[in-house]
Amino acid sequence: MKKKSVIVGGTIAIDNVKTPSAEESNLLGGSASYASLASSYYHDSVNLVGIIGRDYPEDYLEMLSSHGVDLAGVERSEGASFTWTGEYMENMNDRETHAASLNVLEGWEVKVPSAISESQIVVLANMSPENQLQMLDACTASNRYVIADTMDLWIAMANDKLHEVLTMIDLLVINESEAREFAQVSNLVLAGQRLLEKGPGHVIIKLGEFGAMLFAKDGSLFRCPAWPLREVVDPTGAGDSFLGGMAGYLASLDTLEFGFDQLRQAMVRGTVAASFTCEAFSTNRLQSATRADLDARMEQLREISSW
Repeated sequence: MKKKSVIVGGTIAIDNVKTPSAEESNLLGGSASYASLASSYYHDSVNLVGIIGRDYPEDYLEMLSSHGVDLAGVERSEGASFTWTGEYMENMNDRETHAASLNVLEGWEVKVPSAISESQIVVLANMSPENQLQMLDACTASNRYVIADTMDLWIAMANDKLHEVLTMIDLLVINESEAREFAQVSNLVLAGQRLLEKGPGHVIIKLGEFGAMLFAKDGSLFRCPAWPLREVVDPTGAGDSFLGGMAGYLASLDTLEFGFDQLRQAMVRGTVAASFTCEAFSTNRLQSATRADLDARMEQLREISSW
């Protein structure tokens, strides 16, 4: 089959992050930024779709471009960029959003340049379900594989649209608290099964420092461990890096018929990408890593989790 491309749509943001031990501002952020960067480690044709304002730092765009991320789908606006300000609690699992200024995201309609609209691996990173549906409409490949993420805000405020998205995707990636809320059940195994009933062929529930679980309609289940970090500096974007790493690996395979085994392998790549993201603020650690670094950690993860 012809060479596949990855297209990642979502937010491109400026983040201000506070942790129990440090605080950084004016950071590269956004779901699509992290996902496209992570994807570039496993595939050499990655396209970013999103919108930025006049204040967005050019250095961040140059970094993504230097990793092979195509920026033709990045729309520029005279408004201010989407900005998120948040604080992590002592355990680094809980966080509080202090401010989220939508700015250029208000009223944004996704536009996909025709040159990249036939990308066959479509990643709907965290953005409104309305924007996810717009991106699906603009992606024209007749044979494609669609991966989507979401968050509690959309479960609460755009539930109907989110259910529509789920009927049009192949893989849903969601964290554990959101899975429980969306499935309306506390048990994660039952949550995975109920989310499958909403449409996607497979579901992955992210468990943070405890890894992730993969669910299939035939009852198959896989539990992927997380890399045991000595210190989590900043977990922002880890889930998006997991998503992007998976997509990049899947795009590197000579098929679009991804079965359980391929998704298991993809989860490991995503887990490794996420672990590097947590080692520094923003994308600073991930962007400085090499493919050899990621491959070495993957082999170490294999050794410590096999029995």
